[in-house]
Amino acid sequence: MSILRDIQAAILQENPDLGTILLKLRLLASRLGSEPLEDWVKYEAEGYPRDIEVPTYRIVSVSYTGSWSGPFGGGISNAPIPPYLIEKHAGEHWTRHRVRESIAGVQEMASKDHDLGLNSSNLILMLQGKVYEDYACNAVSGNISIFAVREIVQAVRARILELTIELEKRLPQAVEVTLQSVIEKTPESAATVTQIFNQTIHGNVTHVTATDNAHVSLAITAGDNASMVSELIKAGLSEPAAKEITEIVASEKPDNADQPLGRKALDWIKKNTPKAAGSAWKIGSAVATDLLKEAALKYYGLK
Repeated sequence: MSILRDIQAAILQENPDLGTILLKLRLLASRLGSEPLEDWVKYEAEGYPRDIEVPTYRIVSVSYTGSWSGPFGGGISNAPIPPYLIEKHAGEHWTRHRVRESIAGVQEMASKDHDLGLNSSNLILMLQGKVYEDYACNAVSGNISIFAVREIVQAVRARILELTIELEKRLPQAVEVTLQSVIEKTPESAATVTQIFNQTIHGNVTHVTATDNAHVSLAITAGDNASMVSELIKAGLSEPAAKEITEIVASEKPDNADQPLGRKALDWIKKNTPKAAGSAWKIGSAVATDLLKEAALKYYGLK
């Protein structure tokens, strides 16, 4: 049977084994020559390392409650802690948890009939004296809705199905791939698979074409510094450069979609673009400005 059709049949079952399905999809991605798709399948099957940013559908909200003791035997128990205070004193990653477990692990968590707890003991020290004045923080509990975890499973399932449907439409020869039969890989077909992958898996993706016809894809979430830094690094900027320009873009407001870069950003590009011609950046100077303009459009939600 065609590997692609086998994946489709399996994904449409009531409780599909996503771990096994991803193994089949990894083989198909290899046969089609798409490294980005292979990487995504690998991370979903094995889990996301700490140095790899997770897709947006794997970022879930965390709510917190705490208990405090005060003067004269007073106390406050199981009181909600505003997310603003958590982010202010501990960081955004505490309220927006990255689920890095393999999809098999996520499916196991999703099978529970109760919400999930998050180890929040470090927050006791971080919030000490910063929530209720003159009250000592004794305990903090983090809570992740089980529905948010189930949404991750559904997101992966839906993306796999959409991916195979688009492959069947736009690259019909993909249906011919079996364990015994291998189709000829070409740069054009690999590029098509990668484009389908970016559109179906990451959704809101911008493509920039360099002068050598290489394609750079930017999957940047509006207003999210971390995703912009991560995508610019993938596109070829050095990490310090990616962080610096992201901070500048975040500090400025665009006049319009035709010119999303502010004065500080334009000055930074003028000063730093020569680095693109050397070995500091893995990107040509001719495409650097277009790349950063597209990144700014995505960051500001203008595209």
